[in-house]
Amino acid sequence: MAPLSIHEILKRHWGYDEFRPLQEDIIRSVLDGHDTLGLMPTGGGKSITFQVPTMAMEGLALVVTPIISLMKDQVDHLLARRIKATYLHAGLTLAEVRRTYDKCLYGNCKFLYVSPERLASEAFIEHLRQMKVCLIVVDEAHCISQWGYDFRPSFLRIAQVRKLFPRVPVLALTATATPVVMRDITERLEFSDGRVFSMSFSRPNLSYVVRATSEKVAELVHILRSVPGTAIVYVRSRKRTKLIADELKRHGIEADFYHAGLVIEDKEDKQEKWKTDQCRVIVATNAFGMGIDKPDVRLVVHIDVPGTLEEYYQEAGRAGRDGKRSYAVLLTSPPDKRVLKRHIADSFPDEDFIRRVYTLASTFLDVAVGEGHGKMYDFNFGLFCTTYKLPVLPTHNALKILTRSGYIEFLEDVEAQSRVMILVNKDELYDLHTHTPGADRVLQALLRTYTGLFADYVFINEDVIAHGTGLDHETIYQSLLELTRMHILHYIPRKRTPYIIYTMSREEERHLVFPKAVYKDLKVRMEERVAAVLDYAFTTGMCREQRLLLYFGEENTVECGHCDVCIEARSRAGHSAADVREGILYMASVRPRRLEEFLTTLSFGKDEVLSMLSFLVDEGFVIHLPDNTYSTDKK
Repeated sequence: MAPLSIHEILKRHWGYDEFRPLQEDIIRSVLDGHDTLGLMPTGGGKSITFQVPTMAMEGLALVVTPIISLMKDQVDHLLARRIKATYLHAGLTLAEVRRTYDKCLYGNCKFLYVSPERLASEAFIEHLRQMKVCLIVVDEAHCISQWGYDFRPSFLRIAQVRKLFPRVPVLALTATATPVVMRDITERLEFSDGRVFSMSFSRPNLSYVVRATSEKVAELVHILRSVPGTAIVYVRSRKRTKLIADELKRHGIEADFYHAGLVIEDKEDKQEKWKTDQCRVIVATNAFGMGIDKPDVRLVVHIDVPGTLEEYYQEAGRAGRDGKRSYAVLLTSPPDKRVLKRHIADSFPDEDFIRRVYTLASTFLDVAVGEGHGKMYDFNFGLFCTTYKLPVLPTHNALKILTRSGYIEFLEDVEAQSRVMILVNKDELYDLHTHTPGADRVLQALLRTYTGLFADYVFINEDVIAHGTGLDHETIYQSLLELTRMHILHYIPRKRTPYIIYTMSREEERHLVFPKAVYKDLKVRMEERVAAVLDYAFTTGMCREQRLLLYFGEENTVECGHCDVCIEARSRAGHSAADVREGILYMASVRPRRLEEFLTTLSFGKDEVLSMLSFLVDEGFVIHLPDNTYSTDKK
């Protein structure tokens, strides 16, 4: 039987008849054996570029990605398409890791997703040597670049891993990268005969708008009432997500909140309601959006100014993936400048403070000088800061700098749902005698509700078991613990915790040195990024999109014509009454419009629009409908 073509694979597994722009070019480059860098803006379909060629080759793809939640989502999506995939990260048990190795070694897997920290494990490298790897994929590839906005030292190990498979191509993917970062990616990954494919960062259907206001929430309400459709509102504080969502609901706007501190079930529930239009607005930190494919987002609003233009472009780009007119609005106020400059100080605390954090963390974890090498420790970050009265943001960033410097790996908030695997045969369950009230009912509920329990660990939800049995959560928890002690099953409760891995034995504080490349150089780069953000947010001399395109290295750009700067310039240039008339008639001919839509979309004065609209209604060119909208359709 002849192997399927890439178009047949796309149709069979994903249901699409043709590729999006650039996807096929990247796929063919990989299949021809070339190291390849793909720059595809948010929503461009990056995952297809490595999933399709892997399905066309023998062996598995090793996918290195820093985002554990996205890792799980992609594996779930592949499994739903009957494609064998699995993942490894720090939150798994030793038994789960062993089962994952077995799947990969015996050909029961096409995609192995790993966190970059896994590449430091000698056991992983030894197992990897025995696998038939056909492609190495580096997702979020800007993390390997010292000049990227989210540099991760653990990514640097990828170049060593590829030496195990010298003939296997590397595919590096990212949504945002400046020319300097692109060069650094290809050098760090030791590309040979490398090819670079880049889509333009221009989004013709996306209008960038910056609005200065001292009342950001009031302005947000006004914008949401003026622009219909699904929306994302980004803030930088977990606490503010709920406060602003509650304020929107108070104004009659259906909204919910989202941040990384929520349990998995809450995250999935909120995502699903928003994706299925049961909730119009999601107010979120930047934890929301990665891997969420909703094409009809009409509006993305940033209440807080982001730290980099890379972050802003990526988050704003979640609007209008369906190609229809959409808006990316940034709300600014004078204090934002001070906040961003303070962010630099918090991100790069004094070197003596960083040394002190290292020593206190080692004391907190009971790691003596000369010990700890290669060991992983649960690290309660909140309790650590409280115990030693440390400021949260500088302490968090001190741990990141220690990570960049190679002393530790600080893994933030590794989250895992509860999971269960049954360890005995079905026949052995018939003669089971337990002591915890309800244990039998819990076991029966597991068997009724979940499949695959005898073959592998299965994610479970204690709320579902509680609903099915009528038992309280404590009884369910104790029942599962008893069944674990009896070796009937293995229960791993939900756990959410950061980890610290000592990549070298604990050093004395006076010996800690922070290389210029990971401290002073990155601080200068951050200062440059903040300056670029401030320039975008607080100056009006250049088209917003043109400013973004130049930042990402695109030359010969032209004004977009539909950002706030372009509209203001056109308004100052003058226009005739006929221009106002044609604008209103065109909008009303597309679909019925509310008054607010004319006022916010058209680049004319409010009085001009109101006067012309009144004239057109009086003359019968436009009909004022009972639902308070205006249309040219007289039916």
